[in-house]
Amino acid sequence: MKKQVQEILAKIPRAPYADVRIVEKESQNIATKDGVVEALESSTSLGYGIRVLKDGAWGFAGSNDFSKKGIERTVKRAIEIAESSARHKLEDVILSTQKPVKASYKTPIKEDPFKVSLEEKLELLLAADQAQRVDPRIVISQTSFSAHRERKTFASTNGSLIEQEITWTGAGVEASAASESDFQNRSYPNSHGGQFATRGYEMVRELNLVENAPRIGEEAAALLTAPLCPSGEYDVILDGNQLALQIHESCGHATELDRVLGYEASYAGTSFLTPEKLGKFRYGSKIVNLTADATIPGGLGTFGYDDEGVPAQRTYLVKNGIFVDYLTSRETAAHLRKFIPGYKKPSSGTMRATGWEYIPLIRMTNVNLEPASKGDPLQGCSLEELIADTKRGIFMSTNRSWSIDDRRLNFQFGTEIGWEIKNGKLGKILKNPTYQGMTPKFWRSCDAICGKKEWIVWGTPNCGKGQPSQVMYTGHGASPARFRKIKTGVVKWT
Repeated sequence: MKKQVQEILAKIPRAPYADVRIVEKESQNIATKDGVVEALESSTSLGYGIRVLKDGAWGFAGSNDFSKKGIERTVKRAIEIAESSARHKLEDVILSTQKPVKASYKTPIKEDPFKVSLEEKLELLLAADQAQRVDPRIVISQTSFSAHRERKTFASTNGSLIEQEITWTGAGVEASAASESDFQNRSYPNSHGGQFATRGYEMVRELNLVENAPRIGEEAAALLTAPLCPSGEYDVILDGNQLALQIHESCGHATELDRVLGYEASYAGTSFLTPEKLGKFRYGSKIVNLTADATIPGGLGTFGYDDEGVPAQRTYLVKNGIFVDYLTSRETAAHLRKFIPGYKKPSSGTMRATGWEYIPLIRMTNVNLEPASKGDPLQGCSLEELIADTKRGIFMSTNRSWSIDDRRLNFQFGTEIGWEIKNGKLGKILKNPTYQGMTPKFWRSCDAICGKKEWIVWGTPNCGKGQPSQVMYTGHGASPARFRKIKTGVVKWT
């Protein structure tokens, strides 16, 4: 596709900047429910997107028509949109500098998920489906598998020419139990479809779905008669899979600079992390370190280059508790200098589009809570050690629900399951665990983070953003962590 993308780029009249992406996508999705194959889908897509900067404004158009006339029409449309946008602009778009890149990148995988036979995949999923049904109160048993591959070729007028092949795989199981008055779910290895990673089918094998399915069924049934999560103020230990969504909602989205600048205000809100806070604001306790890292092996937000041709990189967002940087694009990084004259950083390489038909947006890569290292007594500890150090608390695992305001400040999360902690020991199962808080106060209450051995990069394949809405895949590395004096259960207003 190198020749094609260069030929399309050559048809764009002289402009300050332009780029072209050719994207070929293939995907496979399989789902079972109650021992029956519920979904079996395969899809492919091929097209190109053209982005033009003209008269200080962006124009974008996409098409799957690769004919000479089709390309000419698409180029013309992108230019017309740029010209129309320029008539209504408030100020010129300025881009941070970016060196030309000529490179290629391919997700390292051991076993191609598209080459594993359909029969083998179905056999695994149906076996896991059956294995969950260990109790007559299990009314729904579900499994899912997905594989996705993108082949992208990018060329720009600054001389970049990049080829990428990105593959990711995911799978999971879910059991639902019911009584006359209650309904409970348990998922493995995570809710909302399971675990996802830029890896091959080897990851699915490593999940051991069939072996873990009975426990999931047993826990779903046990939750029906479990006591409710108590209301009050408790020390809360969050499992890594729940922390992943906490990070996503209150850290990742909060640090997207386009959201801060108001580009998302009408659709998804803004952010409390306004520019004057950069480098000064205490976001969390001193042990809280948050990074955006698109270079982590296997992370769902891992790639070689973003959709502006910027290399993948690792960037601190919060360091030792202080808010230090944003997720940026070439445009927003340059724009930030108007608010912070000393800001000289280029793009952090976070611009991605769902497909050829969409314009790139700032998207989370792998936004992570860094694991603690050995130092203070509880830094780098195991989950067992952390529980042993907690006198009165609740351990919560696996997201069930979430709600957060449009500035990413006030939130409430619910998990599938919890356990009472008394005098350093796990006690009875608790159902419908919930906790509430305000983002900076919550992260400032973090006093212990488990170590590298407990750290997992959890995949989130369904992050929505933009108008028209785009769905993107992101990752979040986390190990269990403790937060002091957190409100749990049902909030009682007085």
